[in-house]
Amino acid sequence: MHKVQERAVQELIPIRGFFRVQIVNPKEKGKPDYLAGDSGWIENQVTNEGFRAVARLIGGISGSSQVTHAAIGTGGAPAAGDTTLTGEQSVRAAVTATTSSNSKAVVFTATFDSAVSFVTATKNISNIGLGATSTAGAATIFCGAAYTSSACATNQNVNITYTINLA
Repeated sequence: MHKVQERAVQELIPIRGFFRVQIVNPKEKGKPDYLAGDSGWIENQVTNEGFRAVARLIGGISGSSQVTHAAIGTGGAPAAGDTTLTGEQSVRAAVTATTSSNSKAVVFTATFDSAVSFVTATKNISNIGLGATSTAGAATIFCGAAYTSSACATNQNVNITYTINLA
């Protein structure tokens, strides 16, 4: 895409994303799940490739992609020019996307389930991203951000909610 067109997409179609990551201790027999950690709502970084993906999608251009997966990792926030999530974990969760007929936003949700061993040892997770592939380390991320590092044990689930606003 031409640099002028790319810049116009970024300036004329503001895309803002916000996410929330929650670490949940799974249910023990007779007890409810309980929240072990919560990032609260944090704004993200839309990458250059994220803006390009929107332009390709709108234009129906070959090579366009859609967000299909979320990733969590142990690194920092991606820069605008980054294409991968630093410290990405080996397992990604497919996302569920929802919106309403009068909305200018899409909401993605996913669960990283301890039952599928997305971490094999306690890890300090600290970043998140949305991308278009299930292959760890191979996705071109649409957006991502970092949050305060939180320990995630092998018996805990991670729930994410990610909202992308087009306004």
